[in-house]
Amino acid sequence: MIVRHLQDAEKTNRKIVSPDGNWDSTRLLLKEDNMGFSFHITTIYEGADFQMHYQNHLESVFCISGEGEVESLVDGKKYAIAPGTVYILDKHDKHILRAFKEMKMACVFNPPLNGKEVHNSEGAYELDAETIVSLES
Repeated sequence: MIVRHLQDAEKTNRKIVSPDGNWDSTRLLLKEDNMGFSFHITTIYEGADFQMHYQNHLESVFCISGEGEVESLVDGKKYAIAPGTVYILDKHDKHILRAFKEMKMACVFNPPLNGKEVHNSEGAYELDAETIVSLES
C-alpha cells in the first residue's frame, strides 16, 4: 500500500513549477510506483492561458475548485470548467486551457510520468527511453 499526503509532497521535489509560470503540479503517484498511470494535483494560476498537446500521453482532468475553460483546437469548441467538471483528452487533443480563477485539478496520465516533466515547445511531455521501448514492443 502507498500512502502519501498532499501537504507533505508539496514540500518535496514532487512539486514541479512550470518555467512559464502558468501552473504547479504535485505528482503524488509516478511511474516508479508501478501502477500504470500517474496522479497529480495541479494548480492552474489565475490568468493562465496556454496551449497544450499531449502527443505522448492520455490525460483525464477533474476540477476540484476554480473556474476556467478548455478550448479544443480541433473544432474550436469551448467548454466551461467549474468544480465537478471532468475533461478527458482521449485523442491526444490539442487544446488551450484558460483559468479565470485559480483552478485546482486532479490529473491522471497514461503512460505515467516520471515526475520532472514540463511542457516542451509543442505543449507536450516527452517520453523517456524506457517507455518508448515498452510501447514499441
